[in-house]
Amino acid sequence: MTSADLKNTQPAPLKTRRGKWIHREAFIGWLYALPALLMYVVFVIVPFVLTIVYSFHKWNGVGEMTWVGLKNYITVFQVPKYIGTIGHAFLLVVWFSFIPVGLGLVVASVINRIAAGRFGDVARTVIFLPYIIALVAAGIIWGWLFSLSGLVNQILSFIGLGSITRAWLGDFNWALSAVGVIGIWVLLGFCTVLLSTGMSKIDPSLYEAARIDGTGWFREFFEITVPLLVQEIAVCLTVTVIFALATFDIVYVATAGGPGNATAVPGLQIYVLAFAQRNIGLASALAVMLMILVLVIILPIQRLSKEVY
Repeated sequence: MTSADLKNTQPAPLKTRRGKWIHREAFIGWLYALPALLMYVVFVIVPFVLTIVYSFHKWNGVGEMTWVGLKNYITVFQVPKYIGTIGHAFLLVVWFSFIPVGLGLVVASVINRIAAGRFGDVARTVIFLPYIIALVAAGIIWGWLFSLSGLVNQILSFIGLGSITRAWLGDFNWALSAVGVIGIWVLLGFCTVLLSTGMSKIDPSLYEAARIDGTGWFREFFEITVPLLVQEIAVCLTVTVIFALATFDIVYVATAGGPGNATAVPGLQIYVLAFAQRNIGLASALAVMLMILVLVIILPIQRLSKEVY
């Protein structure tokens, strides 16, 4: 046997075999991920690209498309009721995002401080229940509660505030705020549970040291709890801001955008343009603008949370 034959019979180097194994593992991993990737491409990427294409055309959804360039986007900015829906969406961000996150921090802190154990688990479960209720059902329930003879007005009358009672969802000045209250009710549980979970990971010795130094609850909250929950707060803000900007179910069921356009939001306006007025191009342009708006708000939140952390 020659030296060349001996060389060919020697086992492959360990590095080569390890590389082949890694490639094989990667290939198997991609095979497992392939069904999910295909679903994502078909139901997310393709519709997203088509929406951008439609936004540059005039189309009723049936006939031929006509290229109009940026006309649909210009129309969105020129028509007050379309640009007004974006303003309403920003107001709902305050109601659906900032208020639930702020209240969630306080409620979670109180639960973790004075309601530990089984009672704390029950409290978190009860607070979380509205988040798992169908949004359509939530809109119907609060439609009854906010009606002229509903429970909210009955309570106000009972405590001597009958002069301010009204059909809250039918009032031009208060309808959007009433929708905001529904959003707080739905999202408070999600924020509370997420933030409470984050608080359970904070080292208790930090609080013990602060109490030994005579630090009160207020300083503990802002100097220990909040700084150590930056990541959880960022997640809450991300989810709730997207919920606020893309909300449709609650508004559609509770007010249908009324009275007038007092509670019209981008999601509802896109639905009306696409399916009622059959103006697919304009609806797509508003949808693209909504997506850009979401990114403009969410990306700075994500970046700021990473820098702070």
